[in-house]
Amino acid sequence: MTIRKPGTDRPATDIPAGRATLNEPRRLTRALVDRLPSRCDERGPVRLTEPDPEYYNRTAARILTQLEQPETLWVFAAGSLIWNPRFDVAERRAAHVSGWRRSFCLGPDRRFRGSPTAPGLMMSIERGGDCAGVVLQIQPGDLLASLVGLLQKEPPIPPEWVRADTATGPVMAIAFTADPTSIIYCAEPALTELADILASSVGHVGTMAEYLLNTVTELEQAGIHDPHLWRLQEMVADRLARLP
Repeated sequence: MTIRKPGTDRPATDIPAGRATLNEPRRLTRALVDRLPSRCDERGPVRLTEPDPEYYNRTAARILTQLEQPETLWVFAAGSLIWNPRFDVAERRAAHVSGWRRSFCLGPDRRFRGSPTAPGLMMSIERGGDCAGVVLQIQPGDLLASLVGLLQKEPPIPPEWVRADTATGPVMAIAFTADPTSIIYCAEPALTELADILASSVGHVGTMAEYLLNTVTELEQAGIHDPHLWRLQEMVADRLARLP
């Protein structure tokens, strides 16, 4: 079976994200994030229908049949998987993917890092642009069990194969992407509105400000600068600084 590579049917709309030297220190800090309540017990409904019982095993088995090298499965991480991979990692590398861009396009989130009172937006990647992140190799061994466990923690949308370019050569990796036809897809709003959302949403898992801080911090440590996220962390920091 031929692995499908990312499409390029949409023109790039973002500034390409990649390695850069940051001239200014990050303004979003843990102290600012801690001005928000750490959790909120108010929970909205689960919006996605649970897939059939065999979905996870079936999807994982299909992915494993497509591996170019047995026991070698890479996952492209653009957001929370960088700092919370939810599987044992054998190797990690900074990576760049063309044809996809980061986007806060899953929501409105009224249950996890948002609530019915202050809905949030979760990050994914969608077609168009470029994305710098990290590829993580799942520890060889019982790949099926590891992959099923990972799929169960993500929206029930089959991952895409993407080509991830790294300093030691390209790898094919699975990536959890946004599906524009999904009930949880919501086009990313304008920057000012998005910053307002990220600076105010709190759910039972935590805050979107914490999510943004963790992501930007991990990208910094990997030597990656994403102009879009960097501007967002500045704007969210400004908003949190005005809180008591």
